[in-house]
Amino acid sequence: MEPVLRISGQGSLTITLNGLTSEQVAFLLQTVRSTDNGAGFESFPSHSSVNSAASSSTASMQTFLTGMPQTLKSLTRFIALHDSSFANLSKKIDSLLDNYLRSDYKINCKGTILDLGSRTHIMGILNVTPDSFSNGGLYSSTEKALAHAREIAAAGADIIDVGGESTRPGAKPLSEEEELDRIIPVIRRLSAELSIPISVDTYKSTVAKKALEAGASIVNDISGLRFSPDMARVAADSGAVVVIMHIKGTPRDMQQNPVYEDVTAEVTAYLEEGIEIAINAGLDREKILIDPGIGFGKTIEHNLVLINRLDEVRCLGRPIVLGTSRKKFIGSILNIPVPEQRVDGTAATVALGIERGAAVVRVHDVARMAQVARMADAILKIKLKKNIK
Repeated sequence: MEPVLRISGQGSLTITLNGLTSEQVAFLLQTVRSTDNGAGFESFPSHSSVNSAASSSTASMQTFLTGMPQTLKSLTRFIALHDSSFANLSKKIDSLLDNYLRSDYKINCKGTILDLGSRTHIMGILNVTPDSFSNGGLYSSTEKALAHAREIAAAGADIIDVGGESTRPGAKPLSEEEELDRIIPVIRRLSAELSIPISVDTYKSTVAKKALEAGASIVNDISGLRFSPDMARVAADSGAVVVIMHIKGTPRDMQQNPVYEDVTAEVTAYLEEGIEIAINAGLDREKILIDPGIGFGKTIEHNLVLINRLDEVRCLGRPIVLGTSRKKFIGSILNIPVPEQRVDGTAATVALGIERGAAVVRVHDVARMAQVARMADAILKIKLKKNIK
């Protein structure tokens, strides 16, 4: 039996199962009807079996169970007790539901606790680069970078993400030495001056190690711990927090016709593998965040689908970082070629991303997006309260 495909929704949830035989589907349907506990049920032949000559007993079915979380847990446990073939699936659904519903994340950044369950947190972008796709060169000197960091901290940033190498589409790699020259003086000064955590945006383990020694407490790796084989160990040895991001290809080639069969499922699988890499290297699971990598090896449609189905990534049980700020897909949709003018489009993605489960939003326009986040949080908290009249 293939695993659960996804969980989605708010309040009443939908669990999509794949790989069930017609006999298993029939047993599920009979159980749902007989228990009458409020669960819903639908089933169809999966895409792989629609044109198959397989018999009805072996044809793969795609099945949808709907209901409140406790209803679904009770149902799957009941089924497992009466049919041993569902035992492992029941345990998997139980675990995924717990992950999906979790929101009590507290991230320890070398003594500073980020309570992500209390509200959406803001990661302010500080590009110490001359060639960033947005505001390239504005903060390329140490003093200008420090001044801007103070501004975004005062504007409401909970984290400052310092990057020394542009990873825009088509960007060429930067040497370790040049990247270090750009970021280390800034990180050293900021970590001494500010009380909020400093993140280093790098995929190079040597750069990450020196940045952590200079005072950073978070490694934001666009490669999801893939480009530098020892990145996970470096983070684990220092007790750092890591952001594992999805990318298809490299910055130089990632936008050259990226193709997916199911972008959300494939991104989720990549992130799950990244979590395993981190844990196997000794990193504490509670210090891992995940990022679907909007704009990194995705078409406009891929980006929109990922944001729309962002809640499905919650099944991994780790807080989600969403980085859409000023990105090209927003400009393409709104016909706005200048990145700095994409603030309103960014705001829409931030609000919808929070509604679908983003715990941290990585943004350029900190003051504006902090307001968006606070408003979205307030609406969602009201929505969660019962018996509102």
